[in-house]
Amino acid sequence: MSMKRIARHLVQHHWRAKQIFPQAVLDRIEQAIKRSEATHSGQIRFVVEGALDGRPLFRNQPARARALDVFSHLRIWDTQHNNGVLIYLLLADRDVEIVADRGIDAKVGAEGWEKICRAMEAEFRSGQFERGVIAGIEAVSRELARHFPPQGPHSNELPDAPVVM
Repeated sequence: MSMKRIARHLVQHHWRAKQIFPQAVLDRIEQAIKRSEATHSGQIRFVVEGALDGRPLFRNQPARARALDVFSHLRIWDTQHNNGVLIYLLLADRDVEIVADRGIDAKVGAEGWEKICRAMEAEFRSGQFERGVIAGIEAVSRELARHFPPQGPHSNELPDAPVVM
């Protein structure tokens, strides 16, 4: 367990997520998700967690493992066409993880998701958090539209509002 990582998580904590993602930004992200979901039959969720605390932190849980927990907890796997996608940002680590249900994951694969994550992280390094998230939503949307085009009226199976943990 890295003392540097623990210190970063204890210092950054949850206030940082609220500072970077105030309600107006969260509203624009929600609208981006709504617009994107009109172009495909998939479901997208965005979750930002300021920092880990308690057991996940002291167990040195990696961002990927935390994203898998969040994916399960929010039941993103429970979509009709197995095409739910989580975009997870662990702010203290500046780490983006995309977790996708098996239907879409089989078509895009780890390399495709990783490319989207790295592009988002590049935006974040330059302080462009909102732009990075929206670009990530648009990139995920393009993959969903290619593999899961709209099928009749849009059924919104998951909330579009971002989650701040």
